[in-house]
Amino acid sequence: MFDDQYFTALRLVDTPTIANAIEVVLGKRQGLGFTRKTVLAAKPELPAICGFARTAKIQAAEPSTENPDTIATRRMSYYEYMATSPANSIAVLEDLDYPDCVGAYWGEINTAVHKGFGLGGTLTNGVMRDLDALADGYQVIAGSIGPSHAFVRVEEVNTPVRVFDLTITPGDIVHADKHGAVIIPTDAQAGILEAIKKMVAREQIVLDAAKQPNFDFASFQQAWAQFEALREK
Repeated sequence: MFDDQYFTALRLVDTPTIANAIEVVLGKRQGLGFTRKTVLAAKPELPAICGFARTAKIQAAEPSTENPDTIATRRMSYYEYMATSPANSIAVLEDLDYPDCVGAYWGEINTAVHKGFGLGGTLTNGVMRDLDALADGYQVIAGSIGPSHAFVRVEEVNTPVRVFDLTITPGDIVHADKHGAVIIPTDAQAGILEAIKKMVAREQIVLDAAKQPNFDFASFQQAWAQFEALREK
C-alpha cells in the first residue's frame, strides 16, 4: 500500500484536506493528531510534504558541556540515520529550546544534504535561514526564521519528538504544509485516498452552488441537504 503512488497522491492535496479525510475514514471528529501552533513554510507555493518520520532532537541556545568528540560522533550518527531513510521519508526535528529557539539548523547546506539523501522535506519547531538558497524543491516547515546557527547540535536521534504540541514517533506517516501537520493514524491509512475522493466530490456540491449567480439561502439549503446526504453514505 505504501508505494510511491500512494504518497504522491497524498502530496497532491493540502493538509486541511488530509485532516478532514481522516475524520471521514474514522467516522468522527478529531481533537488530537495535529499541530496546534502557527508554522512558517519556507516556500509556501510548494506542495505538501508527506512521508515516514525520521526524527531527532537538537539544541542551540547554550554551548554544550559534552566532549566535542561525543558531539561529533552523534552528528555523524544523525547523518547516517538520515542517509539510510526508507523511500518517502521526511525529517522531523524537535528543537529543545522551543519556544525560544535561536539556532538555525536548516539552511543552504542541510537542505542540500537531506535532499541528496532522498528526504522529501523537513518539519521542525526550530529555526531556518538562507531562505533564498535552500535546495530547489525542498520544503522546510519551521517555527521561526533567524540569521545564526548559534551552538546548534544534535542531542538525540530516532526518538519520539514533540513539535507544535504534536508528538511524533519515528515511522509515523506525517503530512505537512503551510497550515501545519497531521499524523495519518494507522486505522485511517488504508482508506484515506478513497475518503479524499468522496470528500472532494461532496464539498464540490456546495462550492458549485455558491458560485451560481442566483445563489441564495434556499439554494444553499438544497445544496447542503445533498452534502449531508452524501455524508451518510
